[in-house]
Amino acid sequence: MLESSFGLGFFLKRPKIESKEWIVYFRITVDGIRKESSTKRRWDNTRWDQRFERAVGSKEDAKSLNFFLDSLTLKINEIKTEMMYSGKTITAEKIMDGVLGKTAPKIKVLEEFQKHNDEMEALLGKGYAKGTLDRFTITKNHLTAFIKFKLKKHDLEFADLNLEFVKDFEFYLRTVRDCSNNTTLKYIANFKKIVIRAIDKELITKDPFKNFKGRKTKLVKKPLTAQELYELESHYFTTDRLNVVRDVFVFQCYTGLAYIDAYQLKKTDIKEGIDGNLWIMSERQKTNSSFNVPLLPQALKIVEKYKEHPLCIQRGTVLPVSSNQKMNEYLKEVAVLCGFPFTLNTHMARRTFGSTVTLNNNVPINVVKELLGHASVKQTEAYAITEQATIGREMSILNKKLNKTGSKMSKPDLAVLSRLEKEIQAIKKKYNISS
Repeated sequence: MLESSFGLGFFLKRPKIESKEWIVYFRITVDGIRKESSTKRRWDNTRWDQRFERAVGSKEDAKSLNFFLDSLTLKINEIKTEMMYSGKTITAEKIMDGVLGKTAPKIKVLEEFQKHNDEMEALLGKGYAKGTLDRFTITKNHLTAFIKFKLKKHDLEFADLNLEFVKDFEFYLRTVRDCSNNTTLKYIANFKKIVIRAIDKELITKDPFKNFKGRKTKLVKKPLTAQELYELESHYFTTDRLNVVRDVFVFQCYTGLAYIDAYQLKKTDIKEGIDGNLWIMSERQKTNSSFNVPLLPQALKIVEKYKEHPLCIQRGTVLPVSSNQKMNEYLKEVAVLCGFPFTLNTHMARRTFGSTVTLNNNVPINVVKELLGHASVKQTEAYAITEQATIGREMSILNKKLNKTGSKMSKPDLAVLSRLEKEIQAIKKKYNISS
């Protein structure tokens, strides 16, 4: 804020009732916009010098008024300087509010967090999923417990947030709450969103996360291999409960549906495609993006198996899907009974479709992107964990090309060698093989 754009003046204003004592006013001007207010002091207009904007004379009452006006000038300049250094936009109205004590109420961290969660809850199904709200609710609960644990308080002001608080919260999540590295950083990211929201609303001027650094651990979320998928499909379980859960999981493996989309899948979502075959034509609950997936024979078999299931008839759904919690709980049993050295979960089925069922069978990645309902190929690339057998098959084809070309070459053919070298590099890049 340039000094020339700011002005402060004092003047007398005649009262409504005729009197020798007029009211002393002050006026703040910023960028040509004025705000004025009474000082609630009165003064004899014959003893006022408007050129110096001060009382005239050496009497004690004149000295007292001038001292008051000097103090008020100092206070106004301090408010302006504080606003300038805190990065706030300086306006005549904001300075006047500061002088008159009309400052905004101090909003507290957990208050603002709850307000954010309430707004998110009101927008469920209109851009936000319940799972997202649940994650922010859990984060707020952890933050509430941490504030009580560390500060013995029920809440704190945004002004009290700093880097030390953020680091202590991180340490609390890792130790007291026993959260993994990635889970800890997810909670920290949720908390940071509330702080950024507060900065945007000018509830806080400095970002306590500015110098905070955290690095997520890269996890390789492997899909089922073709052999593991076959073993799962062919395994017989003695209880219907596990057979149903297995069938739902296998259906996801052959359609790429996320858990919530399989749960909500209606019979009306299965329609005849332009090829005359049955397709799933619906929208992803998470992103509202549309996806069209042709039903493979394995998936069609499961649809047919459960078309008369009481729960499917009652809900009008294709499959009798349990709650996500129960699905994952029962899938742990399924994994043990199948002898898998890992835990099954509902999202592994979607990864199996994206990698084992499609990409490993030479379905182009841009087609897989559409089948999964992804916004970009980059999302789909995270699913492209290719089986060793597929890499071996493609390298075997290349080896045959090399041998065939080598037997025909009587002398080096640079053009052919260059082309084969490019093919090798393309395969390495495609399957992320280091040189």
